[in-house]
Parts: sequence; structure tokens; C-alpha cells
Amino acid sequence: MRRLLLLTLLLIGCAPERPSGPRVPDWAADAVWYQIFPERFWNGDPTNDPTRESLEYPPALPEAPPSWRISPWTGDWYARDDWEREMGDDFYESYAVFHRRYGGDLQGVIDRLDYLQELGITAIYFNPVFYARSLHKYDGNTYHHIDPYFGPDPEGDLALMAQETEDPNTWHWTAADSLFLRLIREAHARGIRVIIDGVFNHTGRDFFAFADLRRRQQDSPYRDWYIVYSFDDPATPDTNEFDYEGWWGVKTLPVFADNEDGTDLHPGPKRYIFHATARWMDPDGDGDPSDGIDGWRLDVTNEVPVGFWADWNAYVRELNPNAYTVTELWQDASEMIVQGGFSATMNYYAFAFPVKAFLIDFGLEAPEFARLLDERRNRYPVAVQYAMQNLIDSHDTDRLASMIVNRDPADVHREQFGYDRDNSPRHNPDYDVQAPDATDRAIQRLVALFQMTYVGAPMIYYGTEAGMWGADDPDDRKPMVWPELTYADEASDPLGRPRRPDPVRFDSTLFRFYRQAIALRKQSAALRRGTFEVLMADGGLFVFRRALADEQVLVALNREENAREVALSLPEADRFRVRLATVSEGYAVTATADTLRLTLPSLSGLVLVGQ
Repeated sequence: MRRLLLLTLLLIGCAPERPSGPRVPDWAADAVWYQIFPERFWNGDPTNDPTRESLEYPPALPEAPPSWRISPWTGDWYARDDWEREMGDDFYESYAVFHRRYGGDLQGVIDRLDYLQELGITAIYFNPVFYARSLHKYDGNTYHHIDPYFGPDPEGDLALMAQETEDPNTWHWTAADSLFLRLIREAHARGIRVIIDGVFNHTGRDFFAFADLRRRQQDSPYRDWYIVYSFDDPATPDTNEFDYEGWWGVKTLPVFADNEDGTDLHPGPKRYIFHATARWMDPDGDGDPSDGIDGWRLDVTNEVPVGFWADWNAYVRELNPNAYTVTELWQDASEMIVQGGFSATMNYYAFAFPVKAFLIDFGLEAPEFARLLDERRNRYPVAVQYAMQNLIDSHDTDRLASMIVNRDPADVHREQFGYDRDNSPRHNPDYDVQAPDATDRAIQRLVALFQMTYVGAPMIYYGTEAGMWGADDPDDRKPMVWPELTYADEASDPLGRPRRPDPVRFDSTLFRFYRQAIALRKQSAALRRGTFEVLMADGGLFVFRRALADEQVLVALNREENAREVALSLPEADRFRVRLATVSEGYAVTATADTLRLTLPSLSGLVLVGQ
């Protein structure tokens, strides 16, 4: 009854005064995140593979030819099938690559949960799983159904969905929906939490409300849900005057309207979003959220009125007080988190940007790196700092390994430090698509070591731990590399440039390092919840301490081309022991009662724990 009353009050704009500030569940500081792009993770059920009819169609993309087929999981990424060549010669601008489907699905994720558990993952963030025609699914047709092609019975699911209205009383649980609930159960049984992408700023053209609006125009009950500039004029049958706002001008992504004073979403979409939210957070509606998702990642939060987010986050915590909600905001998100009631943000601004500048591009010296970390981290409340999703790469960037291959010390701009700029051959013909070499991998281990030992919760983009590389979209969305599969060499080039063939295989050595670093973090309360203190910052040398109660952890990073020796004055220095190193040899540790001396080879890092 309380939940229903709050929902009613929030929807009519008469909610009681909400608690202000961020809402951070205690578990968030202990999380080790893993981002999954479902269509490319694993094909666990080939019987549900997408069909040509299920793909995007004009005006979203040129139509796929009748010869279209599922792409081979282990194929050379830049090699083009015959049906792709029918669409044009250019790898990117023919758009054939965006019509590729590999068959990744929910059964594939369930099949690989043991892999994630072995790696040490405790929380999954899923890119959109709701029904949509695109590969990325940020153009949702609905928020209350999982994509039928992620489940075991696409045709049956679509038939059930056709019987529904916006009224939640008409909603069915499809086979794909039920499989997703099973995935949640299986993940929870392994100690893994689940959050999903919420795209509440815009929809796809086939979203039920917009499809009705396209068909019925002024007579549609959803005419006020969207920002409509003009309706079609029946007196001019040869032209269509229907025009509306698309996200960043993209007409396949119509934007929801705000309320009259611009402080909230329009009541129609707001009501629907709240009902869909409850469906996934407490599927059986019994008041116990343990069978539902553990939170949400929210797309383009800055483009939705903060009043909506404040109401929505209040409702989310009524459904599950321990829910985690994370904004997607590439700049300073402190104001949005506090005013909107979020838990944290995807930490591009205060983590990925400076890390790229210091550890990847070598364009920032250690003192400035230390200053920047402190300045940006301390914009956030302390509880939020520990809950941040500390990511390096994602579905919106080139992969970490390829960032390193294409590192550029001159590529430094003070706000974003060249992050996510000119990072694909599609826009930059000088971008190198080759595999990383041994030096690049040494830098990747340094980045991973810092990611697992810094303040905030680390997040790995699928396959980064397995050695995958790739430019920005679409090349960052290759099929996952699994150890038991044999992959074709990557020998083709998207621009037709000469290149050496690169073997594609699961990097078991890199995987072991990630697993060890994650295990160390999970064993150390100081790394998850402790204070952060810089002990030395000089050139490319960066040494810091994490401490909580009697536990102390020292982390030393040398990103320079030469070895560095470090002398640290510490009480009881002789009690520190090396727990993890990015190199197998060449480092040295000696200690007296009050001095710790370290020798760090080039491009190496050490973690020492006080015994």
C-alpha cells in the first residue's frame, strides 16, 4: 500500500519531500564490475538467432540484402561476407557491419557465469536488453520486455507482445523475460549482482507509443509523449509533413517530451517508465526485491530533467533500498548525483581521462596526475567516491589495448586529455588496428593494477581481460574471445591498408593477472574502503598508500622507460611484502625498520601489503 501511494504521489507531482543527496548502497564499494554487450558475449542458443526480418530497416540503415546471414563468431573481423560486399565497398560507410549479428543471447551469459565467477566478478552491467531492432538496442521498442532474440522463443514472444497495451495489467511474461529472471537467479547464486541499462530520454521508432503516433497522428493518445513539430497533412498525400525531435537530430531516436515547465518528463512516459521499473526490480510484486535486478545504469542523464531523476530514484529505493543507480555522464557528475539521488557515475571524468593521460599517453607527469586525481575525486561525497564505476574502456570507446597501441603524448587536452577522440579508422586514417605488442601489454598491466587498487569500484569491459583489442564503435564490439575456440587471424584492414596478420586468441597470461589483481582487491578492505595518500610523485613514478585500521597497502607504479629506485621512510617498513607485481623479474625490495627501498623496472608496478 505504501509503495502504491508513493507511486501515485510521484506521478501526479505531489510527492512528500524527498531526502536529498546520493543514495549509495553499502555493497557498491566492494563491487568488481563487468560490462556485457549481450549480442557479442556468447551464442548459447543458436535456435534463437536473429533473422534478416528482425534487423533495422530504412531510414535507420540501408536494407540488408536477401543473402544476409549470421556472421561466424571466429571470423576475421575486417573480412567481409558476400552479402556485405553487396551493400558497398566501404567497411564502415556501407553500414553492412552494423547489420552483422553473431547470435549472442541470455543463455550465452548463463553458460559463462562460471567464467565470470572465476575471474572474480561480483556485479554485471548489461548494455540494453530490451526489445529493439538495432545491434546496440538504445532504440528500444519497449521497456517491459527483453528482446525476444535473446530468449528461446522469439516468435512466441512477439505474438504475446502484440496482445498488450501500456496497461501493466495486460503485460505477459515472455520466454525471454523468464530466461532473464533465471539469469538473475543464477547470478545471485554466485554472489554476482545485476544492473541493466535504462534509456529513458528517447525510444526507437517502433516503440509502441511512437508507432501509434506515426499511424494516427493528431488522433493518437500518445501525441503529447514526444516533441512533435508538425503532423502529416492529409490534404497532401504525396508528402509526409510529420516531423519531430530526434536525439541529436537522429530521427530513428525520437525524444520524450518534458512536462509543461520543463522540470520533469511528461506524465505519460513517466508513468510507463515507473511501471517498467517496478516490473524488473520486484518481478513477482511481493515486496521482496531479491528476485529482481540490483539497479540501473542510466543513459544520457543530463538530457532528462533532474526532477524526473529525483522522483525516479526515490521510487527505486522504495522498491529496493539497496539498489544502485549510476549515471552516464562524461563530465563532472557531482551535481547530477546529489540533485538526482544517484549512487555514482561511470567514472570517465575523474578516472579514465587522467589515467589515459598519465599511464597510456605519458602526456602527464606524476605530480599533475596526483593533483588531478584529488581535485576531481573530491568533487564527490566520500561515499560516492568509493562507489564510482572506475572504467577505462566501454562500448563507446576504443578498447584499452588499442588506446595503448595508439598512444600519443601530444594528445593532451586539459579537460578530457584526448580520450575518445580520433579513435577509429572510420574517422582517422592513421589509427592503427594492429594487435598490441609486449610493451603495450606491460602498460595494460600497469593500468589494470592501478584500476584494482584505486578508490572506487573497477569495471572491466567484456574481453579486456582476455586481451581483446579494437577501435571505437563498431570495432569495440567484436565477438568475445573464448579460450576453447580457434579464431581466424585478423589479416584484413578496414581501409585496405597492408598489415601483418595478427593471431586472435584468449590471452591466458593477461587473464591470470586480472584474476590475481581482483582477488587481491577482494581480500583487502583497505583497497576497497581505505584512505588514499600519495607518497611519491616524480616524473613517471607514482607511489601511494591505501590504509584502513591496521591494514596498509602500498602501490608503486613506474611508467618510465628506465628503472627507478625508491626510498620511502615508513614506520615498520620491514613488515611489507610484495603481494602482486606486473613483471616476473627485475624488481627488488629491501627494508630496515624505518626505510623501504624499491627497485622498479621500466613499465612495472608492485603492490606491497603490511604483514
